[in-house]
Order: sequence, then structure tokens, then C-alpha cells
Amino acid sequence: MQVRLQKIISAAGIASRRAAERLIEEGRVSVNGATVTQLGTRADPDSDDIRVDERRVKRRERHRYFLLNKPRGYVTTRSDPEQRPTVLDLLKGVREYVYPVGRLDFDSEGLLILTNDGDLAATLTHPRHEVERVYEAQVLGVPDEHDLDRLRRGLVIDGRRTSPAQIDLVTGRGTVTSRKDDTSVLRVTIHEGRTRQVRKMGDAIGHPVRTLKRVRIGPIADKNLRLGTYRELTPEEVRRLKNASRRPDAGSREESGSRRESGSRRESKSRGEYRSRKSR
Repeated sequence: MQVRLQKIISAAGIASRRAAERLIEEGRVSVNGATVTQLGTRADPDSDDIRVDERRVKRRERHRYFLLNKPRGYVTTRSDPEQRPTVLDLLKGVREYVYPVGRLDFDSEGLLILTNDGDLAATLTHPRHEVERVYEAQVLGVPDEHDLDRLRRGLVIDGRRTSPAQIDLVTGRGTVTSRKDDTSVLRVTIHEGRTRQVRKMGDAIGHPVRTLKRVRIGPIADKNLRLGTYRELTPEEVRRLKNASRRPDAGSREESGSRRESGSRRESKSRGEYRSRKSR
């Protein structure tokens, strides 16, 4: 059966569909020896010789889901042209072809999911599904309420406005605000995956980020996972993660349907009132 190439690559656990599209556009995919760069190209996974970077695309192995506590100094990718350490170097003993979901830049640390489930990777990284990412950002200085409100409402970065975010200045016991070196800690909750977004948000309000740590992805958090180590997600965690990536979208459709139904009732009522007035 002929299937779109990006779907075959995603189903094989090599990359998410969006990442697979980039592989195709970059000329890294071939079918029966011929390089393919056209999105929408179809192939038969049972009879065609499909390769990514000259490596044969095989039938999908069982899905695996890992949670890694990434240290600073690692690139969130499978390979790096500059030969820097990658997060895959930390997954000792994992034989399946898994890949990181989303970004966590070289200088940042914290939780990262790696999987070979292309469908889940796609929903987790698409802003439409609004899966929350929570970060603890140590910033220079102490932002005032005006600065915090700008972050909450959204501000323009690289020509585009960020979506509204939840911003909390962490205070009180167990501190977060340090007058000694004039820094403070913000808890930042966003559902976008733009490159270096939290750092750019800090720059935009004049409080650059010194250290950044991701502490939660959707419903997944683990305070006991040591830096540089990983573990496999439990079936219950995988179920909750999948539900989190679907619920907002479904909720949006329900809300949209509710608005349409409510709008129809208002419109019908308005037409009825108009006819009533006209008959009088």
C-alpha cells in the first residue's frame, strides 16, 4: 500500500512527521536508490527500499518512552556536526532508534523525553495541543510587576508575539530571590517550543537568564531523577502524557462547537425577535 514517506519514517520511529519532512527536503531520504525531496511522495513500506541517511527504514519496533534529566553541555539531537556531546550519549544500553522530543538548548538542563513514537512526538511539539512546559529560570535582577505582566500577556520576539504565559516570581521559604548576587528565580509555564524562547523572554524585559532548568513536561515531573540519568516512563505516565496532548485540542473543538451552538441560538432568537417586531 502506498503511504506518504513522512508517515512511513515516523511510523518506523526515526523522527516525528514534521522532522521527517525536513529530512526529505534536505535530500536525506531515498526510495529504491533515488533521492526524494518532494513532500507528498508516496512509497510502499512492504516492497520499496526506503532509506534515511543511507540507513534502511525498517518496520517499527515496540514503542519506548524515556525521561532524561539533561545536564548542561549536551546538544538535544541525535548527532552534531560540531562533534559536541549529544543527549543520546547519556542513554547507555538503549538499542532502539529513539530521538528527543522538542528542544532544550546546549546551556540548559532539565527534563527531556526521548521516544520512537512519532505520533506522540508530533502532538507534544505542536503548539495547537498546548502541552505545558514548566521552567525555573534564574534571571539577573528582580523583575517588577510590570515586567512580569508583559511576560504573562505575551511580547514580540523575532517578529512574532509569544502566547500568554504563566509567570511566578518564586519567593518565601527555600529561596529563589538572592539579594547577594542580585538574581531571582521565575517559574515560567509556556506551551510553545520556539528556539531559546525563555531566554529571549528574559532578554526582552531586561533580565537575562543566567540558568534555565525544565522541571515539568505536561503531567510528567520527577524531582528524584539525578542530573545526567534517565529512566523509562511507566505505562500510566505514557497514558497521562497522551491524554495531555489530546485533551486541549479536543477541548478546543468542544468549546468551538459550544460557541457555534450558542451563536446559533442567539441568531435564531434574534431572527425570531425580528420577525415578531416585523409582524407587529
